[in-house]
Amino acid sequence: MITLDLAFIIQIINFGILVLVLNLALYKPVRAMLAHRRLEVESARERKLAVDKQVDDKILEYEKRLQDARTEAGTRRAELVKSAQAEEAGLLEKARSEAAASIAALRKQLAIESAEARGMLQKQAESLSGDICEKILGRSL
Repeated sequence: MITLDLAFIIQIINFGILVLVLNLALYKPVRAMLAHRRLEVESARERKLAVDKQVDDKILEYEKRLQDARTEAGTRRAELVKSAQAEEAGLLEKARSEAAASIAALRKQLAIESAEARGMLQKQAESLSGDICEKILGRSL
């Protein structure tokens, strides 16, 4: 059986002193270092989350600006196409009116020249018919 004597009490005191020394010399510094590392890891994780959030925000902002630019470009393109079509229609109408005016002027000029040619041909026909009649009749008219 175990007897409780002075050696047992000294062993318990030695064990208590050992626990106290180990606690002061080993366990507390290790626990402090582990706590410090845990804080550093948590801090790094929080910084990573903050940076990820900033990156996500910047990506969303970039995509929004890109979408806005595409929308604006589409709107400007549509406006330019509309204005080009209006200008084309104006130019075509101007060209048609100029062509119609030119055709009308040419027809008028052709009518004048045709009337002059008929008048001249009429005079020549009268002169030729007179000459033919004189030759057929053998006398002057």
